[in-house]
Amino acid sequence: MASEACSKVRVNPINVFWDEGMLNHETGIGVFDTGEDPGFLDVLEKHPENSDRIRNMVSILKRGPISPYIAWHPASPALTSQLLSFHTPEYINELVEADKGGGKMLCVGTFLNPGSWDAALLAAGTTLCAMKHVLDGHGKVSYALVRPPGHHAQPSQADGYCFLNNAGLAVQLALDSGVCNKVAVIDIDVHYGNGTAEGFYRSNKVLTISLHMNHGSWGPSHPHNGSVDELGEGEGYGYNLNIPLPNGTGDNGYVYAFNELVIPSIQKFGPDMIVLTIGLDSSAFDPNGRQCLTMEGYRKIGKIVHDLAKQHCDGRLVIVQEGGYHVTYSAYCLHAFLEGVLNLPSLPPLPDPIAYYPEDDTFSSKVIEAIKNYQKDKLPF
Repeated sequence: MASEACSKVRVNPINVFWDEGMLNHETGIGVFDTGEDPGFLDVLEKHPENSDRIRNMVSILKRGPISPYIAWHPASPALTSQLLSFHTPEYINELVEADKGGGKMLCVGTFLNPGSWDAALLAAGTTLCAMKHVLDGHGKVSYALVRPPGHHAQPSQADGYCFLNNAGLAVQLALDSGVCNKVAVIDIDVHYGNGTAEGFYRSNKVLTISLHMNHGSWGPSHPHNGSVDELGEGEGYGYNLNIPLPNGTGDNGYVYAFNELVIPSIQKFGPDMIVLTIGLDSSAFDPNGRQCLTMEGYRKIGKIVHDLAKQHCDGRLVIVQEGGYHVTYSAYCLHAFLEGVLNLPSLPPLPDPIAYYPEDDTFSSKVIEAIKNYQKDKLPF
């Protein structure tokens, strides 16, 4: 079905890598993400990083309007040797021992429960499969539909619901493959992609760009601020571009940030591969963020990023799933983003069921200009 539809419109499919085993990561119930029962609430909510959010993402891609343009691929778990390309042996051993011991809370909100380690290995392996598919020339655009997420996981530390840095492992695979000398990572999760940034903080072969709400550090597991002055170190100085956006930044603000900061940086860096880590928690209705992207904003970002890949990377684009915790709207925003990637004029956009927010982009535009002025003399490229 996918190949027939794609041939009619002369468009390559989006290659989605997925395995149901990732649903076996159980995060429990409690007060938001604490896992705690205070004793005075009749109804406890599911942890925000639960399997329902991913089930809806899978189903909308299988039955939604763009389903004919999706090619589904199986995946396999990552091997320990592959994990060591990004993570330290000591940290991997800590996770293995925690799994053997029946589970452990690794940091606030981040629970490794029975089944979690196998799901994490599948998420990492799925992302590596998605990257390898593109590196081997079997497709141009791959999407790793994974959980648990990964972009907060540092080489030696779990953080923010993340155990293994799926995108970081894929970037390292691209660099080691001989196909790519330089890789750009664009992170649009509402939270700073601190783990990915730390992994390549001293490298001039990886440009890490993170657009996130200006949330700062949230404790020992996340010491990074995501501020404009975290630029990298050594050879990597100037290759970590943080774009902390004010709360309430919406579609216009994000597009302005892409036009003023992201696009010029990618053009000057000249990557051989773009990795887009997609967080759907930047949406206007997400419980874990305070930004105001709608489906239309995600749709525009999808088109911008794919255009950049076609201009600079021969179309090579690997998309890796991160956050997004509104069980319904995250799936809709994912669909919209991939609509933008496909950019099919003959395909009417999926209507937005709930978004209406009168955006005022005056403040966000001023912040973006200030970031631009600060960084213009500090980026070596």
